[in-house]
Amino acid sequence: MMKEKHTFVICAYKESAYLEECVKSLKEQKKESNIIMVTSTPNNYIKNICETYNVELKINHGQGGIVQDWNFGYNQAKTPYVTIAHQDDLYFPDYAIRAVKSLEESKHPLIYFSDYCEIRNDEKVRDNGLLKIKRMLLFPLKIKRYQKSRFVRRRVLALGNGICCPSVTFAKNNLPNPVFRVHFRSNEDWEAWERLSKMKGEFLYDSTIQMGHRIHEESETSIIIGDNARSKEDYEMFCKFWPKSIAKVLSKVYAKSEKSNETK
Repeated sequence: MMKEKHTFVICAYKESAYLEECVKSLKEQKKESNIIMVTSTPNNYIKNICETYNVELKINHGQGGIVQDWNFGYNQAKTPYVTIAHQDDLYFPDYAIRAVKSLEESKHPLIYFSDYCEIRNDEKVRDNGLLKIKRMLLFPLKIKRYQKSRFVRRRVLALGNGICCPSVTFAKNNLPNPVFRVHFRSNEDWEAWERLSKMKGEFLYDSTIQMGHRIHEESETSIIIGDNARSKEDYEMFCKFWPKSIAKVLSKVYAKSEKSNETK
């Protein structure tokens, strides 16, 4: 039944040292989902992992890039529910069961997303300043009747992006295609949630920790923070919710939280 409903799409790039751990975590789900891997940088390393774990590999021969690979992978999945798994991250054994159960019980789901921990130096960090802030932002969505409220969803997103992108499972039949737009380097997910927040339907927030998001110096987030590209994108996002004067202040405050992504 799970295979008819849910697919994990792993977006692989070059030769990530953590890719095999990600695949293992998906294979160890309590109920088996479909698993496919997509890449725009095919190589023997990726090919060998797919062969070892019997994962179907699909090559993106079109334009490469994070968003392009996400959209390509999203469209390769044939099930109604899709999780875009980031190659460095881990999914705990109950993730797929909880995601599908929540989506199936919803009248008109848009996305499911769970709480998460950070993985730093192979240690699971379940509580720090950034995680506390994100949980505070998402707190209203713990109340089921607010999950379908456009007003509440937009207020939640207006103070920052509390939704961890790899923790999201998409209800494809209720969403526009493409979900992501090629524009940002870092805030492509926040921009997507902002657009989806305007739609009729539900943001299903699972406040239990169901996956681990890896923080390391080679991650795209760390690179973007290092070259200060993200602060400009944050300002642009805040302008979608606030007057420019307030957006400017919020983007400066928000930038301080980015220090939590530093690996040193």
